[in-house]
Amino acid sequence: MYKKRMLILIKIIHSIVWLFFNGVLIYLFYAGITNRIDGWVWAGLGCFVLEGAVLLLFKNYCPLTLVARKYSDSTKDNFDIYLPEWLAKYNKTIYSGLLGIAILLLAYRLASNA
Repeated sequence: MYKKRMLILIKIIHSIVWLFFNGVLIYLFYAGITNRIDGWVWAGLGCFVLEGAVLLLFKNYCPLTLVARKYSDSTKDNFDIYLPEWLAKYNKTIYSGLLGIAILLLAYRLASNA
């Protein structure tokens, strides 16, 4: 029972972190579309840089996934987060692409305001 509770707790925390980064990404798009580049944009980009550094440090795995692995032997891509399996599987690819587009939009705005 303890393992199941721990896995549920990790899935909740991991899902909250995922939602947070979605909010940051949405804000980056909002800032780029409305040309409102402020301190929150730089903080959001910093969050993504930090996330990238963590993923590099842990060999492209989220540390929460590694902790969750102690409580599950599931081979599903979404064993550690409350997401549909297809989204969990392609999460990094999808969100890396969206982040890249947001960064290009922000770079365009910065260049056109200079």
